Amino acid sequence: MNEMVTIPREEYDRLRAAAEDLADLQNYGRAKGALAEGADELIPADYANRLLDGENPLRVYRDLRGLTQAMLAEKAGVNRVTVAEIETGRKQGSVASLRALAGALDVTLDDLTE
Repeated sequence: MNEMVTIPREEYDRLRAAAEDLADLQNYGRAKGALAEGADELIPADYANRLLDGENPLRVYRDLRGLTQAMLAEKAGVNRVTVAEIETGRKQGSVASLRALAGALDVTLDDLTE
């Protein structure tokens, strides 16, 4: 049989807000830990804004890393034209190409495809 507890709405709202605050603190702690371990990085606001504005992620991350299309292509082992076509939206790129580019940029595949 289920046990039930009845509490005033004000107490329920207070407990719910406290639970949300705790979840925020836990997420903050995980994020700080990931940064300290080098598992995550901070992206400067101007690059983050470019991503939020819908600019091609491959171009943004390439610029962030200070690479030319040719340098990225060589590092990833793909053709420079492939990089250019993905950045301009003419082609989506194969999974293998995107995976290689993500590895060369030290980002996840999701970072380039979302």
